[in-house]
Amino acid sequence: MDFLSTRNGPPVRLEQAIMSGTAPDGGLYVPASLPHFTPADFAGLEDFADVAARLLQPFFDGSSLAGEVGDICRDALTFPVPLRAVETGAEPLSVLEMFHGPTAAFKDVGARFLAATMARIIAHGEFAQPPVTILVATSGDTGGAVAAAFHHRPGLRVVGLFPEGRVSPRQQHQLTCWGDNVVSLAVRGEFDDCQRLVKAAFADEQLNAEHSLCSANSINVGRLLPQAAYYACASLGYWRETGQATSFIVPTGNLGNGFACVWARRMGMPIDRIVFATNANMTITDFLSSGDWVPRPSIATLASAMDVGDPSNMERLRALVGADAESVAREIDAYAVDDDTIRATIRDEFDRHGIAWCPHTATGLHVYRELDAAARQGHHWAVVATAHAAKFDTIVEPLLGTTVEPPPELAELLGWESHYETIDAELPDLAARLQD
Repeated sequence: MDFLSTRNGPPVRLEQAIMSGTAPDGGLYVPASLPHFTPADFAGLEDFADVAARLLQPFFDGSSLAGEVGDICRDALTFPVPLRAVETGAEPLSVLEMFHGPTAAFKDVGARFLAATMARIIAHGEFAQPPVTILVATSGDTGGAVAAAFHHRPGLRVVGLFPEGRVSPRQQHQLTCWGDNVVSLAVRGEFDDCQRLVKAAFADEQLNAEHSLCSANSINVGRLLPQAAYYACASLGYWRETGQATSFIVPTGNLGNGFACVWARRMGMPIDRIVFATNANMTITDFLSSGDWVPRPSIATLASAMDVGDPSNMERLRALVGADAESVAREIDAYAVDDDTIRATIRDEFDRHGIAWCPHTATGLHVYRELDAAARQGHHWAVVATAHAAKFDTIVEPLLGTTVEPPPELAELLGWESHYETIDAELPDLAARLQD
């Protein structure tokens, strides 16, 4: 399958789309077309990796990796993504638990798949010569997941940029505890400054040539493809049990997680409504209400991984469904949740079910509670739990008055030594560090 730029550049193969990250015209790569499936196409497939391999095979057809999709999925998708029933009856509510990977966040899915795919592309020796530098901006979870996924991968190094003082202590530790082929840089600024630096580096021909730059953010289509797979797996599982489609509420910042759900529905998965939950960074919700797309500086919130004022993947969504707000609103809904409400929801949901949720998941749960009765009655809703609450212990534990134990993988990482450097949000500073 060919891949095209959202800005109408020439078609490229899968390998080039993944190894380039962004298109030369500044656009983002998308498939030339989306395959269409029915639930019957997945008969006999229940394991996450097997469902993913079936869903993603058409995107790899015609590439050098066409025969390796199953191996890539089995290499990367080694942990469960369970759809956990929270409430049953006339208003069934589930939570899609995306925090069972190595860094306890949903980003593990895309990062591990991308690392396994890139390693094989490099091994083929056609599109990139090692060492390839993975340049990644993170507002919280992406950097840690990418570092874990690419750590010790031959021919690859990771340079991760995160906004100084704008991520949780445990998120920062996951960003900075690796060493070896992983370099962590704290940027004096916001996430949008980190993202701007990454885009500027990709636009610099000399830096690209010297360091074989590539992206692991959700601007890389190789990150988005596997994310569509967990929506497929979850909705198929519920469909088989009940014959009913699932509606998803997706906490989202840079819009990759939400857009992947749109892709899954477009490919025929049994998905009904899609609702984006955002925090006080209201660029998406304001667009739907006003019709004007107005990116702005990000605002620091409790749900720090969603602190994005200029969501990159809106370009993909508008290219797919239409650029105007009316077209986007026919595809998705979006609601914003402020910090006070996030705090209240964390407490309320713990009182309701005895489960501690992270601030991002809390935005989704609040949006669900605010749905009218007609939207809930007789419909199955699933809120995407994007990260384990233990990653945000300094926020969650004081609210609940109890300790949230980290999962074993996270507990191990927290025992490792942290080390990073701090730079200004200027391209020369980043360029100098790339030379080291």
